[in-house]
Parts: sequence; structure tokens; C-alpha cells
Amino acid sequence: MTALRTLIESTGFQRFIITVIVINAITLGLETSEAVMGAAGGVLIALDRLALAIFVVEIALKLVAYRHRFFTSGWNLFDFTIVAITLAPTGEGMAVLRALRILRALRLVSVIPSMRKVVNALLRALPGMGSVLALLLLVFYVSSVMSTKLFGADFPEWFGSIGASFYTLFQVMTLESWSMGIVRPVMEVHPLAWVFFVLFILLTTFAVLNLFIAIVVDAMTEVEHQEQDETRTLVMVDHEVLMAEIRALRTEIRALKNDA
Repeated sequence: MTALRTLIESTGFQRFIITVIVINAITLGLETSEAVMGAAGGVLIALDRLALAIFVVEIALKLVAYRHRFFTSGWNLFDFTIVAITLAPTGEGMAVLRALRILRALRLVSVIPSMRKVVNALLRALPGMGSVLALLLLVFYVSSVMSTKLFGADFPEWFGSIGASFYTLFQVMTLESWSMGIVRPVMEVHPLAWVFFVLFILLTTFAVLNLFIAIVVDAMTEVEHQEQDETRTLVMVDHEVLMAEIRALRTEIRALKNDA
């Protein structure tokens, strides 16, 4: 079991799996081209089946090596779920399941450590992001009610209801055609409307959304510090073990000299 675990965790094996994932993602993308499928469809399908077989063997090896501890890792469960989904039958009427095969490309997240670090930071940031999202929704709700009352009568397509106002304000927040497409037409009827929209953009696009970035960056910093602390702890443990071995060797050497 130790030899199998060493093989699975080796750099060469991980690089091989990454290569298979990348090649499989490329072949699945090429399958969307009718011209490519007409020229080399059989080869692409064969490569896809080979990649799936490799993934199944990989999961099986991990199950044998780790046994019940395999399911204690969230990343192992992530890989297992993706492979299980893509093993589902893909016959007639299963277009959605066939499309889900591209989910195998997401396994790069679990294989590449830097991507895992980003995902861990995002998960750590979720509680703070929830609070910011609640604040953003509150700002949207207040702004939607105000815009519906202010502009709904003259622009029912954009602000005729809270739902329509919500969607229009979302477009304004993304800065997609917000000035020429929405604000300037509104200003022709309501000249001071720019005050409302500028304040809304400052609150959402430049303030609240930047809080998301700040929370994620802070979470990534915490993950980095945690990894550094774990690395220092491992180094100190190795150092103590090495020093203990050196002291034991010195004691043995002194004993040999005294016997001589």
C-alpha cells in the first residue's frame, strides 16, 4: 500500500494526470466542430474513452491505496463525483449528460496546487462574501423601488416594475451601455436622473463589488500564512528529528571510543 500511495502522490504521476486532463479537454472541444468530427471523429472518440478509462483507473488506485480515508478528502470526493457523472449513459436524449463530460477539465483544480489554493481561499471567504452580497441586495432593492417610482411611468419597459428595475440596474452596474443606452434617454425626461445613477454606480460597481475582491485577497493571504506555518512546523519537526539522530550518533561514537 505504501508503494502504491507513493506512486499516486509522485510528481510524475500527477503530471501524467494533468496531461491527460488537458488533452481530454481539447478533444472534447474539438468534438463541437463538425468539420473536425468528419475528419477525425473516430480518433477523438477513442481518445475520450481512453481518458475516461485512465480516470477510472486513477480513482480505483486511490480507493485501494487510501481505502476509507479516500472519502475524508473533499478533493477526492470532487474527482469521484465528476468521474461518476461522466460515466453515466449518453444515449439518445442524453445530450445534457454528454455535455457534462467537459466537467472533467475541472479536475485541473484538484490536481494543480495553486488552483486548489485559490478555491480554498474562495471557500474561506464565503461567510464574508455573504454579508457583502446581502448589503448589495439591499442597495439593489432600495434602488429598484426608487427607480420604479421615479421613472416607471415614463419608461415602463425599463422601470415598470421592481423586477424590470432590478434587471436594468444590474445592467447599469455592469457598465454595459449604461450611459447612452439607459441614462441619457432617461435624462431627456428627467434631467437630474444622472445624480441617482451616478450614486448607484459609485455604491455598487466601485464600492460594494470591490469589497468582494478585498475579502478574497484577505482569505488568500490567510491561506498563504497557514501554509507557511505548516511548512515551518514540518521543518522544525524534521530539524528536531535530525538533531536527535546526531546526538544519538555522538553518544555512540563516544561509547565506541571509551570501549577502545
